[in-house]
This record gives sequence, C-alpha cells and structure tokens, in this order.
Amino acid sequence: MPTDQDTHGDDAVLVERRNGVGIVTLNRPDALNAINMAVRRGLTRACRDLEADPAIRTVLIRAAGERGFCVGADIKEFRQVDSAVSARRVDPGIAYIDAVASLTKPAIAAIHGFCLGGGFEIALACDIRIASADAVFGLPEVNLGLIPGAGGTQRLPRLIGTGRALDLMLTGERFGAEEALRLGVVSRLAPARQALDEQALALADAIAAKSPTAAAYVKEAVMNGADLDLDAGIALEKTLFTLLLTTEDRMEAAAAFREKRRPVFTGR
Repeated sequence: MPTDQDTHGDDAVLVERRNGVGIVTLNRPDALNAINMAVRRGLTRACRDLEADPAIRTVLIRAAGERGFCVGADIKEFRQVDSAVSARRVDPGIAYIDAVASLTKPAIAAIHGFCLGGGFEIALACDIRIASADAVFGLPEVNLGLIPGAGGTQRLPRLIGTGRALDLMLTGERFGAEEALRLGVVSRLAPARQALDEQALALADAIAAKSPTAAAYVKEAVMNGADLDLDAGIALEKTLFTLLLTTEDRMEAAAAFREKRRPVFTGR
C-alpha cells in the first residue's frame, strides 16, 4: 500500500500515512523537539487532518532525533514574554493538546529520551504510551515558577493517583522508564530506540486491523465513562454494545470465525 507523507508547521511536524496508521513525527531534533508555535500549529493540524481521514484508523506520535521525545516549551519563546499582550501572542492555548485528546481514533505515543513538561502532556493526551529504556519523564514547571499548563495537573492524577501526581509536580522530580511502567504512565517498555519504533508500529498496525467502529466505541466508553458514576458508565457501555450488534463488522467477525479466516473490517 502506498505511503504518503506531508509536513505541517514549516517541517516542525511530519505526517506519514501507512496502512491505516497515521504517523506523526515531532521534527525539531536539534532543539530536542521543544514546543514552539510551529509545533503547536503543526500538531493541531496533523491530528485534525488524520481524524478527518477515513483511511486512518490509528495515530502514532513519535519524535525525531536520538536524545528525546520532547522537552516541553521552547524557552526562547518564553524569554520574549514581558507582558500579558506578548504572552497571548506566544501562547495560543492548548489547541494542540486538545487535538490529540479529542481524536476518536486510538492514539499511541512512542517515547524515547527526555519527555518533559509539555512533551509529557502530549504523551498524557494519548491513549497508550510505550517507552524505551532511556526515557525520562517529568513535569518540572514548578522549578520555573509555573504549573503544568496543558492538562498535566488533570491527566496525571487521573492516571496514577492524586498523591503520587502531587509528589512529582510539587518537587518537579524526574523519573525513568521503569518507574513509569510501575506507576502505569506507560504500559510497555522497549529495550532500545529501534525496538521502540518497531513495537509501537506493530501495536498501531494491530489496532488498525480491528473494527474501527468498535475501537472508537471502546475509547468512548472508557474516556466518557470515567466522568460518570458506575451505573451511568455501564449504561453507556450497554448502549454502545447494542449499537455494534447490527454492524457489518460484527457480522464479518462472526463469518470469519466460522470460516476460520481473519476478518476484514470496513468500519460499517
């Protein structure tokens, strides 16, 4: 199947479409993929384009270079901030994080090296996180007289618990890949960068082979159900389950089981 590649944000973000997987690459390796305006705009547009593309079933976010996934905000931009007006000019909000978090398609972050501040918040906005053994995580904003401003204070406690999250955010301490796995920040570890890329792409391919409607409903049930009480969450699950019973994909899965072959899902 042909591979298409395009760029967003003056090459700061690359997008490749491969066999139903949209591969988004943060592409400022010389700056450790620090988040500047071009990255914000590029990531926002990339996610919106992939969300609208019916051929894409899974999104994989990775980063160029050997030293890190993303070290957070580009400090050069913040040095220019000396007033509320200039702050608004430099900081366009968190549309780039919202674009990741609002994907209805499963989103995977493949993390190597430094994953700090806003970079960590990009990863937290994804559904699944895989890290290489050299990954280093942290929300060090308190050391700069700030707090995490792109969802970190909300997503990290929901992921690992309030006490642990407060410990990490109030101290600004960094932690490694093994601790990230223990805390549940990541669900898989790879021994090295090459293995990380291979594992992340294999996982993205595996999910892309499933029914895209079922995958979207799994995500909807989990994400939306988290904000509901148990009874309401189960009611949501039941509704989504019932909607899937009459889909072509569900019938295709049953036929494939009878015929002892792999199902071919279309999203219908």
